[in-house]
Amino acid sequence: MSIMNKIQPENDANAASFTIPSLPKVMLEPLVRGALCEDLGRAGDLTSDAIVPMAARARMCVVARQAGVLAGLDLLRLAFRLMDESVEIRVLREDGARLAPGDVIAVLEGRARAMLSAERTALNFLGHLSGVATATASIADAIRGYGTRVSCTRKTLPGLRTIQKYAVRVGGGSNHRYGLDDAVLIKDNHISVAGSVGEAILRARAGVGHMVRIQLEVDTLAQLKEGLDLGIDAVLLDNMSVDTLNDAVRLVAGRAVTEASGRITPATAPAIAQTGVNLIAVGWLTHSAPVLDIGLDADYA
Repeated sequence: MSIMNKIQPENDANAASFTIPSLPKVMLEPLVRGALCEDLGRAGDLTSDAIVPMAARARMCVVARQAGVLAGLDLLRLAFRLMDESVEIRVLREDGARLAPGDVIAVLEGRARAMLSAERTALNFLGHLSGVATATASIADAIRGYGTRVSCTRKTLPGLRTIQKYAVRVGGGSNHRYGLDDAVLIKDNHISVAGSVGEAILRARAGVGHMVRIQLEVDTLAQLKEGLDLGIDAVLLDNMSVDTLNDAVRLVAGRAVTEASGRITPATAPAIAQTGVNLIAVGWLTHSAPVLDIGLDADYA
């Protein structure tokens, strides 16, 4: 059967519009251009240039090989159009769509050489970001109904933070600090250098503007109490057991935003959410999420 015969209408339920704003092209193009240049190297695509005639045209389909959440279509578009701005791209699923194996995501028509040369770069971005969105959705789905949100961290791959954090939002998560200049997060090493929790908080408050929020990472209830007494805005409850998290949430009693962290998985997330924490921070969403298997297939009618 032709791939084209499997294509669902564009108004299919899986193609429902998504509310996360796209990232500006000016932010994405340098990433995609750099990735294409890295792949093309010094002499271009030797294989396609040798085998595919210059004038040859083709129709190809971007197809999901496994279930997941789609993210990264803008990078896919850029990859193909930077190689050939005349390539026609018909998108059948939008970022945020839940994919099933065999779903056709987009149909491409244009110069075969250009599409083959851009294929790996386009799929690398799409597969990686869809993997991040899928991993995020696995946590978000597990804690749905508890009033707790899943958040990513700064544990991102160098140079990819902007698009990885976008993919987290597409998957139903929220972003923690984008960078060090977003807010104060006092961690164990800061406390060691300052000498105490209290001294670290006092120095932070004296050193930043009144609009900057201060979060304190704690691993004991004693540290938490000290931070609350000094009026911290948020607390990161690190590697605490569920019982200790329950005690911590009761101690906070709404005085600060509560965020739990520490090797959280879809299996363990519901018990953590039941404690009443506001957020669950998960680092592996961006540093270790599996790539979603997505391929590019030539259509033979």
